[in-house]
Amino acid sequence: MQYIHQQTEWPDLYWDDEQLAPALANVRQKMAFLLGRLSTLGFTIKSEATLEVLSTEILKSSAIEGELLDPEQVRSSLARRLGVDIGGLRPASRDVEGIVEVILDATTHYQQELSEERLGKWHSALFPTGMSGLHKITVGAWRLPSAGPMQVVSGPMGRECVHFEAPAAERLAEEMNTFLDWFNYAEGIDPIVRAGAAHFWFVTIHPFEDGNGRIVRAITDMCLAQADDMPERFYSMSVAIERERKAYYQILEDCQKGGLDISAWLEWFLACLNSALDSAEDTLQRVLHKAKIWQHLSKYSINGRQRKIINRLLAHFEGKLTTSKYAKLAKCSQDTALRDIQALIEYGVMQKEAAGGRSTSYVLVGSDRL
Repeated sequence: MQYIHQQTEWPDLYWDDEQLAPALANVRQKMAFLLGRLSTLGFTIKSEATLEVLSTEILKSSAIEGELLDPEQVRSSLARRLGVDIGGLRPASRDVEGIVEVILDATTHYQQELSEERLGKWHSALFPTGMSGLHKITVGAWRLPSAGPMQVVSGPMGRECVHFEAPAAERLAEEMNTFLDWFNYAEGIDPIVRAGAAHFWFVTIHPFEDGNGRIVRAITDMCLAQADDMPERFYSMSVAIERERKAYYQILEDCQKGGLDISAWLEWFLACLNSALDSAEDTLQRVLHKAKIWQHLSKYSINGRQRKIINRLLAHFEGKLTTSKYAKLAKCSQDTALRDIQALIEYGVMQKEAAGGRSTSYVLVGSDRL
């Protein structure tokens, strides 16, 4: 089996611009529409949208690699750095702080060059203990020959199927120098297409022992911030990739075993970006709903417990809100919880759910009721 990086013309990747033109035009139209809508909104709503999108981006990017982070820790870490009030901050682990630092550096400083030193800092932030699970790894530097071949495998031990093998460690210095020169200085490439090509090229080199997936998605976010020419993020590629995870790995494998024409990968990438832009509308509606809730409540005096629960409901609340769950989250009695809920119903922001049963549950009203 010959992989793409073993071909004599590597890394002279190319693609068919005419083949990509319809999908690229569609993506550009949706980007323009989304950014046009956002331009009419205030700073606070934009900040809330960025918090929402980046929280989801970090959670999904980590989930693709099988790492499940605490959503509240992620939101708290981001909110503190973005200056967004979420009604109480929760301490975050070093792992959460690390991935937040990486994503914010990639998107906030999107105009800065990408370098070996910068990538090394990102990698060190992802692995603050120098461990990947129970295994010690080389942190902040390209993988070493002593780590053995970098392979993507599946199947039981003794009957593994090798899907892909990255370039040998001895090649990494030259490979990454070539990639970084292209990334920083190449001209005449559509910035959105460049994002897709950079994603494929970096993940094919696989320069680190672990964390390549999260880093390549940070690079992709950096490229898209350059395409939008703004640090705020209003759509998440990782959400779309996580939804199509199986297809994502399959198209990468197919193209890594093919020729230097990566048009098929870029078509998939553009379709994924198109899906991410569609999802952005849902995110924007949630943010606008939150703004309307707080604007409506500004006429009333609410206590810290009520503020905390409303923020939880406006985030990613799981299950149904009952008086017992309210009491547990707000650390109060069920009688106090019921009084708080009844007050919020009187204020017009909460209502009983229509479904009956042994335990009454409550939800926030929709934007059309405010």
